[in-house]
Amino acid sequence: MNRPAGVAQMFRVAIVGAATLKGRELKDVLDEMNFPAVDVKLLDDDESLGQIDQVGDEATFIQPADPEHFRNVDFAFFASDADFTKRHWASALQAGSTVLDLSYGLDDQPNVTVRSPWIEKEIERESGQQSGPEDLTTTSVVVAHPAATVLALLLLRARTLGTIETVVATVFEPVSEQGKRGMDELHQQTVNLLSFTSLPKQVFDEQVAFNMLGRFGESSRLSLAGTEKRIVRHFESLCNGRMQVPSLMLVQAPTFHAHTFSIYIQFGREIDAGTFAKGLEGDHVSVIGPGEDGPSNVSAAGQGTVMVSARPDAANAKGVWVWAAADNLKISAMTAVECASTLSTMRPLGKVQ
Repeated sequence: MNRPAGVAQMFRVAIVGAATLKGRELKDVLDEMNFPAVDVKLLDDDESLGQIDQVGDEATFIQPADPEHFRNVDFAFFASDADFTKRHWASALQAGSTVLDLSYGLDDQPNVTVRSPWIEKEIERESGQQSGPEDLTTTSVVVAHPAATVLALLLLRARTLGTIETVVATVFEPVSEQGKRGMDELHQQTVNLLSFTSLPKQVFDEQVAFNMLGRFGESSRLSLAGTEKRIVRHFESLCNGRMQVPSLMLVQAPTFHAHTFSIYIQFGREIDAGTFAKGLEGDHVSVIGPGEDGPSNVSAAGQGTVMVSARPDAANAKGVWVWAAADNLKISAMTAVECASTLSTMRPLGKVQ
């Protein structure tokens, strides 16, 4: 990875879960955002060991997440599943690494904060006060759920346009939130349906292909209700009482990538949809006008911004509907890298403390 011009501090990084969808996206985003990494280790479970991958212009092997591989690592990004994170994060801490958890495995750990620099900067612009919770004792953070980041960003901007009375949001979740296993199951279900053969249901225990689900089958280890609660918890943590929590429903969509959002916002006065849309536009948000192709899973894929369109409610002049799309993997990875950037001030020499 090339050293960015003018950057004196260089850091050693480990990506735990390097073969996962999140891990691969994170590797690309570290390079795209010119994070000052002098060395990037790729770590994963036994199934991925020995695979050849590329970091920058160099080929490297995926290695086991053993304690010795965390030595001299400044930032350990955990992009694995939650159980794998729980088994290995203590090794990273003991080696002196700062842990950034994209798996939500540390959600219930004491003194581990939920972070989204996008929201912290938004609050700072509005209040004029620093909102980041980190200090010199910060050793671990949970990277905010991408849906919580998107909802918080849009609603914090919306509230500057007037008093909000009601917010209702439906979030359509892609199967990539369940990693490669979720992607493979949707793909195989689609193929099998078209060939009139039985469907694999190891992940969702339900038909996902050509279908919309409000809950998974009884044998699935996954829970849409559990993810809803996580999004709400992360939203509350990010906004810290500045914005009411939206009434939320999470739906499993038969899509591979990108969250989509249907959000209804009712103000205390009549609102013009055009003025409302202009109020949302800014850093990380692109408003799509009436004459353009609207936000979608396809258009959002690979984009580092939230794509948004707005229209008035047909029955209530105080209400406005927002349709939005955002690449879940990209936003998670960007949030994680920005968290590391803000925490890097605690490692001024790029050395394990």
